[in-house]
Amino acid sequence: MTVRSILNTKGHQIMSVAPDAKLAAAVKLLGEKKIGAVLVMDQSRLEGILSERDIVRVLGERGAAVLDEPVSQVMTRKVVTCKETDTVAELMEMMTKGKFRHLPVLENNKVVGLISIGDIVKRRVQEYESEQEALRDYIKTA
Repeated sequence: MTVRSILNTKGHQIMSVAPDAKLAAAVKLLGEKKIGAVLVMDQSRLEGILSERDIVRVLGERGAAVLDEPVSQVMTRKVVTCKETDTVAELMEMMTKGKFRHLPVLENNKVVGLISIGDIVKRRVQEYESEQEALRDYIKTA
């Protein structure tokens, strides 16, 4: 199973904010969309990623005043990305080693989607359920 197969099911939509957007606006977007991360993009160029963990960390360090700062002051700048041809096993390894839950998907240096650990788990569960159903059908006909 590849990233492309997940995106074909999930869709290619992404949520993003500009680097100069206030952190408070990004927090509002995360809450409204019920998502755990947002890409930080300047035009169509990926500048960073802002996750709930980034926000909690900076709030703990600097307090609520940080909500008036630009996202660029808080975001993770070194973004690990993947390609549509990467496998789910590769993603799971990357996410486990890096201790993060979101991976932007790039093709030809263009963002084409965002994969979360939740997307991977959902797809793996569907895979296992399909395998079980196939085995049940096989046993019934044997």
